[in-house]
Amino acid sequence: MHCWKTINVKKQYGLERLFLLSSLLVIIVFSFAYVLLGIIDQTHKSDDYFLLFILAFLSIYPLHKLFHFIPLYRSRDKVRLINKRQFGFLPIVSVRVVEPINKKRFIFSLLAPFIFINCILIVGALVVPIFSHYFTILFAYHCGICLIDLIYVKHLSKSPKSAFIEETEAGYEILIAPNHS
Repeated sequence: MHCWKTINVKKQYGLERLFLLSSLLVIIVFSFAYVLLGIIDQTHKSDDYFLLFILAFLSIYPLHKLFHFIPLYRSRDKVRLINKRQFGFLPIVSVRVVEPINKKRFIFSLLAPFIFINCILIVGALVVPIFSHYFTILFAYHCGICLIDLIYVKHLSKSPKSAFIEETEAGYEILIAPNHS
């Protein structure tokens, strides 16, 4: 196999720009979701269980990473979990694909947290409207976390169907068979 293309969204966009886009996405998603849920159900909101909300907020990121890993579990020998510290104190967990994985499985792995966690949060907001503001904040925050994944999916969707994906220090490498164009 040879490399068809290498994608590194963090280098292409820059961390500051990605953070800004992610922050804007959080604000926009929260604004629209909160207003929409307010129209659907005008129940009085409660600030009970705030500590549980904080715990849920802190759990979103590890759950996000877990949902990336679950679709890759059958290929776990091709995946490494890497712990790093951002800014010296913020733990960052990366799920790194160290051997080529089928493009469809990899894209599903990128989309799994967005699909499943957001569905759970939306259902929670609809089922327990007294705490819909908590669920809406978590939903918006999680959408912000998913932004980079969605950008990668956009780029990977333009690659050949039979491609394989591998992650290196340079970014995601899209690999294809030598006779494929």
